[in-house]
Parts: sequence; C-alpha cells; structure tokens
Amino acid sequence: MKKYVITLRSQEREQLAAVVRKGKVAASKRLHAQLLLQADSGVDGPAWTDEEISAALAVHPTTVANVRQRCVEEGVEAALQRRGSRRQYQRKLDGEQEAHLIAVACSEPPVGQKRWTLRLLADKLVELEVVDRIARETVRQTLKKTR
Repeated sequence: MKKYVITLRSQEREQLAAVVRKGKVAASKRLHAQLLLQADSGVDGPAWTDEEISAALAVHPTTVANVRQRCVEEGVEAALQRRGSRRQYQRKLDGEQEAHLIAVACSEPPVGQKRWTLRLLADKLVELEVVDRIARETVRQTLKKTR
C-alpha cells in the first residue's frame, strides 16, 4: 500500500491536462504533470503504480515517489516545480574584510609590480592577517561584485 495517495479534484486534473497540452512549458513540469495524472487514485484517475508510471514515462521510481510525496505534502503547484537548492552558502568575506580587500586593491602595487594581480591581493590579505587563507577566485568574485 502506498504511503502517499494522490486524489485529484476535477479542477486540478484539468489544470494538469492543460500543462501537458501546452506547447511551451518546461520538460520537467510537463513530466511531473503527466506523472501526477497517471498517479491519480480518484474516481476519474487511472491509479497507476509507481513502477507502471516509471516504465511509461522513463523515469526512476524514486522520482515518481518524490513527486507523489510533494503533491500530498505541499500541493499540486509545488509538485510541478523543481525543488530549489537547499544548500546554504557561507560567505568567505564579511563587509569589513571586503573593505580591506578594496583598500588594498586601490593602493599602490608592490615594488616591482605594475598592478595588483589576484594572487598578489590574496597573498597580501593573508599577510595582513585579514583572513587566514583565501582563494584567488574569491578575490575575483568580490572585486567583480563591488566594482
């Protein structure tokens, strides 16, 4: 027995059918709509099993189970959309450290150098003990962002 049973109302079925028929729609959205229509256990629904749906739509059974779960827990609209990244990115430099970087970049380059390079800037930040270590790419992105 399935843990997440989808029972669509007629309005939701019409909405999903319109998504499938629509000419310009994201492939994943169309696939999820087809999947939900086949998984419908309501009066008008075919109530296919996850294995039947995965075979018919060429997707993994886990995908079917995940979309089914999202539909039950969060609703039809949420099940149609791809889930965004939940990863939290921690900033490498805070505002004060960025200010140090900009101040160094705007200062005179070291003796024997015509201009600051990303490597020189990264090394100078470590030398001044603004940060314990920093990648050149972080320096580049910060300077690009704060142009």
